Amino acid sequence: MSLQIIGSGFGRTGTMTMKDALGILGFGPTHHMTEIMENPSQLSHWKAIFAGQDVDWDEVFAGYKSQVDWPGAHVWHQTSIAFPGARVIHTERPEDDWWASFSTTIGKFFALSDKMELPPEFAEIFATMKNGFLRQTFTDFTDRDAAIAAYRRNNEKVRETFPADRLLVFNVAEGWEPLCDFLGVPVPDEPFPHKNQRQEFWEHFGGEPAAA
Repeated sequence: MSLQIIGSGFGRTGTMTMKDALGILGFGPTHHMTEIMENPSQLSHWKAIFAGQDVDWDEVFAGYKSQVDWPGAHVWHQTSIAFPGARVIHTERPEDDWWASFSTTIGKFFALSDKMELPPEFAEIFATMKNGFLRQTFTDFTDRDAAIAAYRRNNEKVRETFPADRLLVFNVAEGWEPLCDFLGVPVPDEPFPHKNQRQEFWEHFGGEPAAA
């Protein structure tokens, strides 16, 4: 199975919603950070990737039809070459909205993760991710201006890289129609999913810490 869809948007742009939506449309299983949390054996691939080693992308994404969210979103350029037939869905939201969400979830988590009491397998996963995609993407993920600058660069690079017939720039607030039109599938007879609000994010870790 080869990837049919590559998600190039940063985390906190509706990637969990996209995971659910793609599943409904028949493009699952969808790779997402939660897949690594549920399958820690995948971590060896990402250690190699972050170290700059060559990997077999078919092995990295074995069993998945699509990919959204980090860490996969960190390597969208490599996977777009490895899977030339895959379409690219780039999730975006307004910069200030993205920062407000990122800074109170992913950013806050990684600012505190070294001091949190995490299960050993989670601690290893997130230490790898922090020293991998997070530090390779942001000069300072705790600084608003620096983080937004990285977010903006990624958005611009995606637009510059792909032709219009391969790329959908998508805000999940738009719902089914543009997504289904791009993928050439009918609109499902069910509501578009909306998931992974701030509280849902922190439920993975037993609740939100009091302060960063």
